[in-house]
Amino acid sequence: MALHLYMENLNHFDGPTFEADVLQASEPVVVDFYADWCPPCKMMEPFVEQLADEYAGKVKIGKLDTDANPDIAMRYSVSGIPTLGFFQGGKLVDRMVGYPGGAAPIRDWINKNAGVEAN
Repeated sequence: MALHLYMENLNHFDGPTFEADVLQASEPVVVDFYADWCPPCKMMEPFVEQLADEYAGKVKIGKLDTDANPDIAMRYSVSGIPTLGFFQGGKLVDRMVGYPGGAAPIRDWINKNAGVEAN
């Protein structure tokens, strides 16, 4: 059984491509600001992967390692992780800070911001 069933739709964002992948994206983008040493980030990871699959073609979902990209985390005032950032039209328009306990609260948050439902 594969642990990372949904990896094909999960993006990995970082410094050199952040502008093109996130800020210039035509669709809404959810960025999971995380770090490898963060236990709540690890707990949230399977849900982020699942939602990346559910929203494929509607909302781009990916992860950004705050240890490897501290400048981006600082630019968007990410002080606690995990933080999900919702980007639309090149701007951070909403955020969800902390582990919400499962996929449902994240799905509701994405639906509210993107105005779309999961596939």
